[in-house]
Amino acid sequence: MLGLAVTGLSGCAAAGPGQGRLFGLPPGNTEQGPLISNLWVGSWIACLVVGAIVWGLMFWAFARYRRRNNREVPRQTRYNLPMEIMYTVVPFLIIGVLFFYTLQTQDKLLAKEQPTPSSNTVTVVGQKWSWTFNYSDAQVWEAGTIERTPDLYLPVNETTTFQLRSPDVIHSFWVPSFYMKMDVIPGRNNSFQVTPNKEGVFSGKCAELCGTYHSAMLFNVHVVPRAEYDQKMAELRDRGQTGENLGSQGANELAQAKKEGE
Repeated sequence: MLGLAVTGLSGCAAAGPGQGRLFGLPPGNTEQGPLISNLWVGSWIACLVVGAIVWGLMFWAFARYRRRNNREVPRQTRYNLPMEIMYTVVPFLIIGVLFFYTLQTQDKLLAKEQPTPSSNTVTVVGQKWSWTFNYSDAQVWEAGTIERTPDLYLPVNETTTFQLRSPDVIHSFWVPSFYMKMDVIPGRNNSFQVTPNKEGVFSGKCAELCGTYHSAMLFNVHVVPRAEYDQKMAELRDRGQTGENLGSQGANELAQAKKEGE
């Protein structure tokens, strides 16, 4: 019991992934974040309300219809059509309401026209077993390997369009603090937009069990001022990493070398 209490209280900390007011959701750092956090918190509130009603009715029934002595048995009811109809209809109503708000949030989140127009495009390539980021506007790219975690740079307060590609297997592009995750599927061009509004370094990963080196598919997101972002683009250009890299340059070769060395 003490362990449960400590766990519960730690979830109510003022900061960190256990924020009580967000029901465990990590702090968000995008303009689109409130769409997801409102849906998440609203769903939890709905669950708690339904749970309170159900538990309340259960305890009321326990008290009202309990056996009061060893001889008297409460009246047993085999069928109650109104109750059975209610048990069937109410869950469908709950699911319908949650589905409506989920679909409404999804439409707003994936709308092509965001409140802040997109000013940057990054083509994300998920490959075995790392990530390649193509900055389409600057015509430069950055690629990671199994042994080197790549860095993704985004300008703060500017909307970026992510184009998701894969040359091999299904991956999933996930930045937890963006409240956004989308599959990277071979032959399918998925995309979404996001507007980071807090500077800092945030972790990203593949959320799909994609294969042998799935655990190596990590990346860091640097949300920086526009001047620092432009400086990073210039550094990539000076390294000769220009044009577009939609394959798996360096990553597959390292994986194959490891395989041959085993």
